[in-house]
Amino acid sequence: MNKWIFFKKATRFGTIPVMLIPVVLGTVGAYVWGGEFHPFLFVITIIGAISAHLFSNMVNDLWDFRNGTDMEAKNTPGMISTNSGFLSGGLLSETVFAVLTWSLLAVAVFCGAVLSIYSGWEILWFVAAGALIAYFYVAPPLRFGYRGKGYSEFAIFVAFGIMPVLGSYFVQTGEFSLKPVLLSVPVGLLTTLLLFNHHFLHWKADEQAGKRTLVVVWGERKSLIFSRVLLYISYVSLIICVGFGVLPVYALLALLTAIAPVHVYRGLQPQNASPAYLPLMGASQQASVRCGAIMAVALLIQGLM
Repeated sequence: MNKWIFFKKATRFGTIPVMLIPVVLGTVGAYVWGGEFHPFLFVITIIGAISAHLFSNMVNDLWDFRNGTDMEAKNTPGMISTNSGFLSGGLLSETVFAVLTWSLLAVAVFCGAVLSIYSGWEILWFVAAGALIAYFYVAPPLRFGYRGKGYSEFAIFVAFGIMPVLGSYFVQTGEFSLKPVLLSVPVGLLTTLLLFNHHFLHWKADEQAGKRTLVVVWGERKSLIFSRVLLYISYVSLIICVGFGVLPVYALLALLTAIAPVHVYRGLQPQNASPAYLPLMGASQQASVRCGAIMAVALLIQGLM
């Protein structure tokens, strides 16, 4: 296998847009509101964010494999496994997989150290918090992603919303502000929705393995209701951002990105086979990325006018 293809598959590289969009949002906010843009710091932030995100993907695969969750999903008929398959399929040894995983964290920490020199030591809090959230999502003793009390959803909102947007803003300006926090809410909620919806693909296997996601705790019907509500709340938060002047009024064009997931929801029943949720996953990811991209473009246009 080509090394680049190998790396992309092992790290699930295709998921990085959900991390890149918040970084771009925070950077654009710094330019529009503070008149600050430093290309070198932006590049280092991007490299660090990508490395941190890929570390999160791999450390989740590593501990889901160690906890037996991945094997349960593989062996449960009708369930769709969302891990890379390198460990559960025996394609890579656990030792080599772990070395690659921790190497990605090392790159993220190095980038954070560089940014702290130029922007301020406070950025290291973001690095530390991101690493701890990623690791203890599935690793003992916390394993808060297994507890089914909403801890994991809150962590995703913070890790893919507030932290990358506010952190990127701080890197450029050396300051904190309420505006980037508000800006982070719509994309943070939509990414939380994406991660919540992915549990539908293998929730019965999670239940068998003792992984108590909210889908396992609430059941399929109630979880689908919550999923729809979370989608609506995400777009209401976008309208609130416009109302408070964080985004220009033409950022409301991002509301159009809700059409695809709403259409998918209409085709779902209270109970569905696992493959029926694949279109919802795709629509959720598109909504998160496209909504954030439209927000960033709208904010940039406002700054250039």
